[in-house]
Amino acid sequence: MAEGTEGVTAYPTSAHWGAFEVLVRDGRVVGVRPDPGDPAPSPVIANTVDAQYHPTRVARPAVRRRWLERGPGPDPRRGDPDDEYVALDWDTALDLVAAEVDRVRREHGNAAIFGGSYGWASAGRFHHAQSQLHRFLNTVGGYTRSVTTYSHGAAEVLLPHVVGAAGAHDLLYRPPTWEAIAEHTDLLVSFGGLRVSNTWVSSGGRAAHTAEGGMREAARRGTEFVSVSPLRDDTAAELGARWVSAAPGTDTAILLALIHVLVVEGLADTAFLDRYTVGWPRLRGYVLGEGDGVPKTPEWAAALSGVAAAELRALARRMARGRTLVNVGWSVQRARYGEQPLWAGLALAACLGQIGLPGGGFATGYGSMGNYGGGSTPGGLPRLPQGRNPVDSLIPVARVADMLLHPGEPFDFDGRRLRYPDVRLVYWAGGNPFHHHQDLARLRRAFARPDTVVVNETHWTATARHADVVFPVTTTLEREDFAASNGDLRLRVMRRAVPPHGAARDEYAVFTGLAERLGVAEEFTEGRDARQWLRHLYEEWRQRQGPDSGLADFDGFWAAGGVDLPNRVADTTLFGEFRADPLAHPLGTPSGRIELYSETVAGFRYPDCPGHPVWLDPPERPGTELARRWPLTLVANQPRERLHSQQDMGAYSRAGKVADRAPVRLHPDDAAARGIANGDVVRLYNDRGSCLAGAVLDDGVRPGVVQLSTGAWFDPSSPEATCVHGNPNAVTADVGTSRLAQGCTGQLALVQVERFDGTPPPVRAFVPPRIVDRAE
Repeated sequence: MAEGTEGVTAYPTSAHWGAFEVLVRDGRVVGVRPDPGDPAPSPVIANTVDAQYHPTRVARPAVRRRWLERGPGPDPRRGDPDDEYVALDWDTALDLVAAEVDRVRREHGNAAIFGGSYGWASAGRFHHAQSQLHRFLNTVGGYTRSVTTYSHGAAEVLLPHVVGAAGAHDLLYRPPTWEAIAEHTDLLVSFGGLRVSNTWVSSGGRAAHTAEGGMREAARRGTEFVSVSPLRDDTAAELGARWVSAAPGTDTAILLALIHVLVVEGLADTAFLDRYTVGWPRLRGYVLGEGDGVPKTPEWAAALSGVAAAELRALARRMARGRTLVNVGWSVQRARYGEQPLWAGLALAACLGQIGLPGGGFATGYGSMGNYGGGSTPGGLPRLPQGRNPVDSLIPVARVADMLLHPGEPFDFDGRRLRYPDVRLVYWAGGNPFHHHQDLARLRRAFARPDTVVVNETHWTATARHADVVFPVTTTLEREDFAASNGDLRLRVMRRAVPPHGAARDEYAVFTGLAERLGVAEEFTEGRDARQWLRHLYEEWRQRQGPDSGLADFDGFWAAGGVDLPNRVADTTLFGEFRADPLAHPLGTPSGRIELYSETVAGFRYPDCPGHPVWLDPPERPGTELARRWPLTLVANQPRERLHSQQDMGAYSRAGKVADRAPVRLHPDDAAARGIANGDVVRLYNDRGSCLAGAVLDDGVRPGVVQLSTGAWFDPSSPEATCVHGNPNAVTADVGTSRLAQGCTGQLALVQVERFDGTPPPVRAFVPPRIVDRAE
């Protein structure tokens, strides 16, 4: 920290959107400024000041009056905008929750406790909400857990079948750096674009944002970019990318057509396919239409995607002429049958024969997160141990509403037939499912079913407002920690800058209090306070780095404000050893090779994910029967004004609002056909629900497409719409990608849009609930 002028002290800190400095005067945050070492700081840091002291901060432990008076049980009024909460002292609130945890585990078993906590929470390595909650629940006998992520759930399940577990890990966490792309790649074709604002974000934050600069350097040195997307600005204008304006959800058709061109024109690398893959004859036959009588020609794909057949042929030929990298972004697989574009993209790269060569092959994640292509840290980072969970009950993370609504019912997942547990207690910490999840009206019904919902939160989010007990917890500025992301340059100290808000406590203190009441305090804390844990985790990590790491001890690290990460790797290629000698370095698949046809996946007999990449026509696509009722395709991508829903009340996020609501972009022709002008409040709707948003006309959006980013705080306060603030998950579908991965499908949905006439209802998302003292 450094003293500035007029009594202002600068505290270096870190968030998932990067390192920055928070400015404090008289114990209060008064401003922020970028870290001087960051070449491209994120503007999202401007949300910090407003968020720190916003009226939605949770100041005291609070319990829903109906739960307090009636006791645990399902409640259809849970989440009612007019619900009333009672403020309690900490001891009383902790006693209530400890007793409820004990009741549920005794009467229903630990599988009846769902440890939610999916979300980004804090960037700190110790005060990490998921780890803290899961560690606590493991000490009291375990819990039902979630697996995979909303971000790339389809990839996490499919890729191990196709390239092995280690290969899948490397694709997701050790891709070649942007420097390697700049040096070796002639052409980068990205399905889902390369959105710069996504690169502002890394799990744990980054000391320096380098992805945008890496893209520009690659363009300067001659790398050509092609962006296949319904949105022109999915790739920065400075890259000079060729925009292939494709109908949403048709990426697989385009990929199969590109393979078709390579096959019929003799451009496919059959020597590579024969040596390094299995299943090519089956896939080749499918592409040529030998089984279904439908050759996957550019003309066939053009009818689905709206991309001219001649353009697809030219692109395939260009890809075959030089070193080409095929990137399938995470957004593309967040849709029905999201496994298919991943598999087809890998198959296209195999046909080009460049997998394992610098600058070529396949990737999934460039433009999806800031540390993708920013190096890796194979030695790992400090991490709080969570202990062992003796309960084997699990769900894919995106199936939480199914679990709550359908206890005991069977479901398929990655070759297994499982059953949803009968969950009675939901404990969520550090996440907001009313941001992540789809079909929010359905999620509200699901949250009405448990006996009890407990939430640790900094703010009165929609999830907190669906809880029976809300514990106020500190922000990153109110506690000590350290932060880094995979491939980062430094492990950074995060000093406490300001006192806790109201009665807020660190989550570690909350769980310690519960552990004490349940008789497992020693097991949970191991006799350490928070500072002692920081020392322990750092020193344990320092020892793992080896005797030659040169790392300072904890005291030196803390005094210096950080250390450079040792053993960092800047990867230049994926699958290089496998390409050099596939017998000596086989992949972790049954064949040891890339499985363009997987006997394992085929053996699952899933009609929505057969044994090789195929075109499966999604029900919500332009040209389908459903599109006659809902003629526009909604693209619900990630916001540029914030990370997911975090700090939506901040200055930078508010500046992007239109009529106090999330902005929805639509093509001028689609707007004119509906009598919509810039700045109008509009209603997006379908059978699942509706939301109000502010119209922005933009010819960079493909006709027939509307774009509404996620992250507006869910506001169901008016009968005029499921959400009056512009949360697109009011209209997205709560279904899995397929029986294989059961991943999130929130990227695309069919909707209609109309101008909202009359006076729009006010946005109440940032008005906290009524809280009374117990005496009242």
